[in-house]
Amino acid sequence: MVTRLRRYRQIADVLAKYGFGILVEEVFPGIGRLWKAPVPAEEKQSVYERIRLALEELGPTYIKFGQIMSTRRELLPPELIAELQRLQDRVDPLPFEEIRPVIRKYCPNLEECFDIIEADPVAAASLSQVHRAVMKDGQVVALKVQRPGIVDLIEADILILQSLARRVESLFPDLRVYNLPGMVDEFAVQIRRELDFSQDGMNAERLRRNMRDIPCVKIPRIHWGITGPFLLAMDYVEGVRIDDVAAIRAFGLFPEEIADIGFQAYVQQIFVDGFFHGDPHPGNLFVTEQGEVVFLDYGIVGVLRPERKRMFIDLLLAMTRTDVAGVVSALERLDVRIRPSDLDAVKDDLYLVLLDYREMSLERMNFATALGGLTDTLRRYHIRVPPTLMLMMKVIIMVMDIGTRLDPAFNFDRRIHPYLTDIVMQERFSPETMANAVRSLASAAEGLLAIPENVNDTLKTLSEGTVTIDLEDTDLKRITDVIDQTSDKVIVGLVVAAVVVGSSLVLRVTELPVPGYVTTLAVLGYVFAVLFGFYAVYNALRHGHVLRR
Repeated sequence: MVTRLRRYRQIADVLAKYGFGILVEEVFPGIGRLWKAPVPAEEKQSVYERIRLALEELGPTYIKFGQIMSTRRELLPPELIAELQRLQDRVDPLPFEEIRPVIRKYCPNLEECFDIIEADPVAAASLSQVHRAVMKDGQVVALKVQRPGIVDLIEADILILQSLARRVESLFPDLRVYNLPGMVDEFAVQIRRELDFSQDGMNAERLRRNMRDIPCVKIPRIHWGITGPFLLAMDYVEGVRIDDVAAIRAFGLFPEEIADIGFQAYVQQIFVDGFFHGDPHPGNLFVTEQGEVVFLDYGIVGVLRPERKRMFIDLLLAMTRTDVAGVVSALERLDVRIRPSDLDAVKDDLYLVLLDYREMSLERMNFATALGGLTDTLRRYHIRVPPTLMLMMKVIIMVMDIGTRLDPAFNFDRRIHPYLTDIVMQERFSPETMANAVRSLASAAEGLLAIPENVNDTLKTLSEGTVTIDLEDTDLKRITDVIDQTSDKVIVGLVVAAVVVGSSLVLRVTELPVPGYVTTLAVLGYVFAVLFGFYAVYNALRHGHVLRR
């Protein structure tokens, strides 16, 4: 069990080690009385490199947080993004004896499930490690086993991150535009999903179904009988990293063809299926000797509903056409809010970005330049972007990077434009679209045909004098308030009138012996009535003027 106090101490030590001791004292005033900052190492690295090294040393939660933040190009400077993309999630593997109890949760008698489980893992990361195993029926599987105790550590770190985000935002009000607590909350949702390996399995199954018609794309099969939240069992696949050009050539394959397979797979996932693999770094994409591209690690996926998928297509098409108005319109429909005071300046900057991109020679043309310029503009004006949109842009940039490593002549713009145009045309004339159009026309026709009947019913109701008016509760309250005020005024008016009449009678009956104080009271009553009358007239005129306004 990880205590928060102990973890705070570890975080403070690591930050101070990399030269951020002043930040620790700012965020935790008075900590100097309880904690002595270690002497920082000589600062030969840049501040962004030291941030990366600190995150790596702080462990899995902070590594994952940095990796997810590397997608937020609209928030962070390019130099920091570049460092966050270099975050390495490699740790020393745990002994198999510590891993064995996790596997036993899903297969109590290992000898009945497996012929052999290799004790040395083929890969080890901060959340899990992978062991090769052979099942009783001869199938070779990869067992992705969650490291014991990692959930407690991450939950403690999430609480600390949430506390730090609130504290930093209160100390530095200028950072509120970034909504640090909201960013931490988004991260908490994502990391908890990644800790559920059964969700990984479901993501893999969906990708497998979606990719079944794409030649040379492979998603390993999940073995659900021994899969759960802490263990994922899937087919074991032999291959090399997709960026290992020499090994791909050694298989007798052409890297240019591999680039095209990966490109087609991602076009299908993003723009057709609306469900895409969200972490395409070279370690998660393998190439087999048969020329298949294998997708691994399904913890991060992106989801695009049909209407948002079309908006993103419109955004990319507008960028390829240098259509600034189209870019801004697509961004607004994607819930990107641009302040009206910044709109003209944003359009000017976007126009220059797209103009620079279009004026590149074909050899130098790189769509990543346009996407980078777009995110730079969004960051300059502190414009928040939905995480899914930034994840898509990150995936596209990573796919372009892998494509150019495999094929230096890879040109995303020329490849994507015909695909997007075909997708738009297919959507416009697809059976589903046509069916929706027919339903809309039928609904409109029914409405038009119903107009004469509705008008006739209305006239008949009016002629019969059976019109019913529905009043909401707020309307009834307003009416009762007006009635109460009116009745109060009537009562006051009657009292004043009675005073006037009584005073008049007293003053006119001069032949009767009336005490002097009675006459005085009658005169005072007259004066009171006159003053109150003037006030009532003034109040009525003022109230009527307000109503007319």
